[in-house]
Amino acid sequence: MMTLSLVASCATTACAFNNGGCTAGAINVGGSEAATCTTFIELDARAGLSSANGQVGACKRLECVHNSDLLCTAGEITVGDTADCLTYSVG
Repeated sequence: MMTLSLVASCATTACAFNNGGCTAGAINVGGSEAATCTTFIELDARAGLSSANGQVGACKRLECVHNSDLLCTAGEITVGDTADCLTYSVG
């Protein structure tokens, strides 16, 4: 059984799921140009889990070296301040 990759850190402080780290149960990585967290939502509220234990649920970037059957195989990822996946790497 494959384990989901952790969101080690997220610098996107405008996201409702960033409350001292990623509090979404699972994020998706996609984007049409840059590899970005498509779970990003900008609201004046904080949401999600009570602790920063976010994981990567799905990765839609087939060209990424960490993508295997739409799942991220990196041990952990880092999300930048513009919701971009900084762990993304083209293989």
